[in-house]
Amino acid sequence: MRILVSAGEASGEKYGAQLITALKKRQPALECFGVGGEGMRATGCRMVVDAKDVAVVGLAEVVTRLPRIWREFRKLLRAVDEAKPDAAVLIDFPDWNLRLARDLHRRGVPVVYYVSPQLWAWRPGRIEQIRRYVRKMLVIFPFEEQWYRERGVQAEYVGHPLADLPGPSVPPLRSPQIPLALLPGSRRKEVAANLPALLQAARKLGSEYQFLVPVASTIDSQWLVNLIHRTLGEDPGINLKLESDARLALAMSRAAVVASGTATLEAALIGTPLVMVYRVSPLTWRAGRRLVKAPFFAMPNLIAGREVAPELVQDDFTPENVAARLKEIIVDGPARERMLQGLAEVRARLAPAAGAPSASERAAEAVLRAIRNT
Repeated sequence: MRILVSAGEASGEKYGAQLITALKKRQPALECFGVGGEGMRATGCRMVVDAKDVAVVGLAEVVTRLPRIWREFRKLLRAVDEAKPDAAVLIDFPDWNLRLARDLHRRGVPVVYYVSPQLWAWRPGRIEQIRRYVRKMLVIFPFEEQWYRERGVQAEYVGHPLADLPGPSVPPLRSPQIPLALLPGSRRKEVAANLPALLQAARKLGSEYQFLVPVASTIDSQWLVNLIHRTLGEDPGINLKLESDARLALAMSRAAVVASGTATLEAALIGTPLVMVYRVSPLTWRAGRRLVKAPFFAMPNLIAGREVAPELVQDDFTPENVAARLKEIIVDGPARERMLQGLAEVRARLAPAAGAPSASERAAEAVLRAIRNT
């Protein structure tokens, strides 16, 4: 059996690695190729396209990288024509994966979509592409199953893969400074837009803190170091430490600033109070804001149906605002306690039933059923 797996972002790449591992337990001879990063590569999946080369965010950002993205897309399609996979599993990353779904459908390759694009939040018109090109939608939030079924799409709730993970083992703290996590995102353009403001906020908070900056698998670490030096100079004036494990950085931290995306949910599941930030180019913001249907950007807020974590979006995302909102949740008091209670509510809503298979195991079974039913 041969499967294409396409995941263009750090979170999706992580889910892809978990899924491939679960599939290989059931099909040891499984061959896998596609789009991803080091996590998927470690499972033995052959990477035709590196996610770092295609992971961009925003309309203006995509336009500047379009020739490179198009070359990588055509390279992947050539690999599909050569390998003739039995099925494809596409993970989130809709700008790339919905186009890929169309071309796979034309080639007769069954498409299973794992981790839904947030069509219920914005660009619901994409449901037509889902209906036409996707055999089965595997969703990770309970409400998504009914949403898709009401719109004529076969959908199955498999659970959220993050909710299955045990909490990271936190080593003893070696610094007298209070650790705070700064998570600027998993794509280069996103990090370039977010990290300078986070570093400036860190300077405002001062030497009382140690700032942990995880480096996503889709980001080149030397590029990140250069960005930090350009922002802060050779003498940053703060205790800054790069980490390879975002979950561990969150678990070690008293609080965190997190770019909008899956990492906000990771913080909620770990129980780390957070401030969410979000910024894109002015062109992308003007073009996309009217398409957003959801009342919140942060996943914990969407799941809770109310603001659990503060959101600093676009013009509100300033170093001064970041530092001020962090100070409110670092210290013990009503604001921190309210947030901890809200995060516990989010965890309870996503927690799997005792003894139930993991989300990745349920997703693997659903993928294999879809292949058998072709």
